[in-house]
Amino acid sequence: MGSRWTPEELMRRVLALAQEGEGFTRPNPLVGAVVVRDGEIVAEAYHERFGGPHAEIIALEKAGEKAQGAELYVNLEPCVDFPGKKTGSCTEAIIRAGISRVFIATRDPNPHVFGRGVARLREAGIEVVEGVLAKDAAKLNEIFFHWITTRTPFVALKLAMSLDGKIASFTGKSKWITGEGARRLVQRLRRRYAAVLVGANTVIADDPELTVRDFPGPQPLRIILDGKGRVSPSARVFSGEPKTLVVTAGMPEEKEKTLRERGVEVLRLPGDHGQVDLKGLLQALAERGVDSVLVEGGGEVAWAFLSQGLVQKVFFFYAPIIMGGRNAVPAVGGEGFPSPDQALRLKKLSVERVGEDLLVTGYTETGWRAILAAMGSGTGS
Repeated sequence: MGSRWTPEELMRRVLALAQEGEGFTRPNPLVGAVVVRDGEIVAEAYHERFGGPHAEIIALEKAGEKAQGAELYVNLEPCVDFPGKKTGSCTEAIIRAGISRVFIATRDPNPHVFGRGVARLREAGIEVVEGVLAKDAAKLNEIFFHWITTRTPFVALKLAMSLDGKIASFTGKSKWITGEGARRLVQRLRRRYAAVLVGANTVIADDPELTVRDFPGPQPLRIILDGKGRVSPSARVFSGEPKTLVVTAGMPEEKEKTLRERGVEVLRLPGDHGQVDLKGLLQALAERGVDSVLVEGGGEVAWAFLSQGLVQKVFFFYAPIIMGGRNAVPAVGGEGFPSPDQALRLKKLSVERVGEDLLVTGYTETGWRAILAAMGSGTGS
């Protein structure tokens, strides 16, 4: 008797399971696994935390003898042994369990794994079907795909604004432009990313904590761009358990001393025109193993990242209000691009309702490139 589910439906279940590990597995990918035998799901699992057993291993252990002759659905190519690997080979576990067919959404772009897991399974006589929901699977692991292929953090820009593109009124007030649903989604985004970054103006105006409050999981590294040391040491972002990193171009030494006494790390990265060297910052973060950064503003910081081509994805929240005002704060400041044909054009836009607000999501060229690469590998091309 055939399965009551299609391969696409089963892979959607796999992706939903994988997402349960959000924030806990980094810098490892999000992976889910489902074991199906005689049309019935007999076991399912997901990679729960970094350093823990992989999804396939857990699912196979749950299935036990029922794994013999069963099908396995997994969103990422099962791993193989390679030097320095801390966990056992999932491909060998699949072979030992007697799985007859494996459905994979995408291959693993890790050069130690890419294609080797698929080849080993086929060598053992196991049928492998690739490319089921490859696009969805690639987007789920976009951070991992970018990180493992470039060894630089995946950078997303999140802004909340009025319909006319203002992030604060002419008086500087910005709480709250968007509604509760949008703010809750931002909390989840913070959990997803390894670091959250804002500029000095945002800290001075809003005094945010930049923490995850509504979801369980690790707290992101808080990064403050404070080129001249304008942020008060008493700001809330310097309190609590999450670590805070202040990046400066020329902070007074006395203020740096005060911050360090409070347990705040200060990194000096002077760039051109007295600004922080953002490319140098991303390189420094990569050396620390920070795989992703969520930039939350303000307008000048947004322009600095966008104009230097350092953003892979944008999350723009639009509230159903019109702020107006020539002196209101624009979502993206800076000099701007000289003409529409030279403006930054986004790819693969999506629009969704979040309460009363609209969320527009899109990718830059560099951001979408990793998705395309993953999709191509997932279909065997």
